[in-house]
Amino acid sequence: MAFMTAGNLNAQNKTLENDVRTIDALMKASYEVVSGEKGAKRQWERDNYLHHPKAVYSYFDRKKQEQATMTLTEFHKETDEMVFSTAFYEKEVNREVRVFGNIAHVWSTYETTLEKDGKVERRGINSIQLIFENNRWYIISWTFCGETDQNIIPKTFDRN
Repeated sequence: MAFMTAGNLNAQNKTLENDVRTIDALMKASYEVVSGEKGAKRQWERDNYLHHPKAVYSYFDRKKQEQATMTLTEFHKETDEMVFSTAFYEKEVNREVRVFGNIAHVWSTYETTLEKDGKVERRGINSIQLIFENNRWYIISWTFCGETDQNIIPKTFDRN
């Protein structure tokens, strides 16, 4: 039977609070929660804390040839199925941020490997919209697009 001590709970709460204090911390945490070894449980409670309750994910569905959307819960379910069959590590290699008032837009170029520090298997760009509410940052929208032979990441979004 697993249980949390008050000390562990306080440390976890402190981590969550620190994750949403700045855009840098939020972005770092968002890549950490999806990365891990084959079959390893992802940090979905932490990920839920990073996202606004009304957050949405969007991506181009290559099979249907159209833009698709999903809730954070749906994203977690889809990702859970993937992580049981393979390791998955994603890291940010470039970021551009624009902030106005309580909104921010983050262009985050990423690389994916299927083993820790392994060969880059995929690259792409995340377009992430943030809001500052209740004295913290939230992810409100996340749209991602993978690089293809026809859709190469431009130098302006690649490593600086």
